[in-house]
Amino acid sequence: MRKCLNIAAAAAVAIGAGAGVASADTVNVGVCVSWPGYAMLEVARQKGLIPDHDLNITIFEDPLGGHSALAAGQLDVYGCTADYTPLIVDRGTEVVNVAFLNPSYGVDHIILAPDTETADLKGKKVSAPQAYIGHLLMGIWLDSVGIAPEEVEWVNLNADEAVGPMLSGDISAAYMYEPWISKVLEANPGSKSVVNTADPEVLKSGIFMDALYMNKSFIEEKRDVALAVLKARWDGLGYWNQHTEETNALMAEFLQWPAEDIGYVIGTDGKSFEGGIYMLDFDESARLCGVLEGDGPLGMANGSMTGSIALTNEWWVKLGLMDKTIDAAKGVDCSLMGDLVASGYRQALTAH
Repeated sequence: MRKCLNIAAAAAVAIGAGAGVASADTVNVGVCVSWPGYAMLEVARQKGLIPDHDLNITIFEDPLGGHSALAAGQLDVYGCTADYTPLIVDRGTEVVNVAFLNPSYGVDHIILAPDTETADLKGKKVSAPQAYIGHLLMGIWLDSVGIAPEEVEWVNLNADEAVGPMLSGDISAAYMYEPWISKVLEANPGSKSVVNTADPEVLKSGIFMDALYMNKSFIEEKRDVALAVLKARWDGLGYWNQHTEETNALMAEFLQWPAEDIGYVIGTDGKSFEGGIYMLDFDESARLCGVLEGDGPLGMANGSMTGSIALTNEWWVKLGLMDKTIDAAKGVDCSLMGDLVASGYRQALTAH
């Protein structure tokens, strides 16, 4: 894992020598992969919802590279999956998870190749991006069918990168999300989904979750800016809720996706899409942080954010990615969410 992170750190220079801790005018924001759930700060930027600061947004398509850039201070803010949080604690990086953004609501799947049964997978190639939500889902599913992590050959591929190898028969199972699931199922008759994240117990656990990370120095030195960025993220979500068709088109252009594919992930009702993702409004996220009264949605309890991260840590140990239990609370900083609550900021969004 550390070897991979060292390699990824070299890729972080792609942001440019001018990057670094944000000035009062510019905030360097990273997006780990092209994904609608991470696009709300782009909505805020385009719609002028953070007028006093310029958001410089980079899409990485490389979760580890983005995390390395954040740890190095080349990014100030980073949208990615929450399952990396135990790793930032283990490595002692100057990074914290400041908010849960959205749980996977059935969008994440494991796809099995044609003429392949689960019993056939031992010794075969399976693909998932290392230290990312797909790695966790693949590992948990293999464990559930009695296959240990060391009994398969792991290939480090993101969903889009796995399409070709799946169609050519080079890999037997792959982690995927839309629009790649549909592309593989249509082009490769006999392929099938064997598990997804819409299961109620999976949702309740909160471990398949997108999150917003920040560099600790950015928070300490520019706390007012950090609060403005966090508020802008939820304001962007609110704009999407009220102008969903327009905003989905905006996100499609930003992410370079076909416009219709956006709706199959984030939905068209301004809240969620079953089989896609569920967008936590500010109040729901604040409850998971434990800074606002009341339980979260989908069976998640008040203050459960730290517990979800601890559970992820347990699974990373089982998968051999980590070798010790960490203090999950060290990877979380809910004080920014708490400050917004104290200021009177609220947001409760409903589907239309």
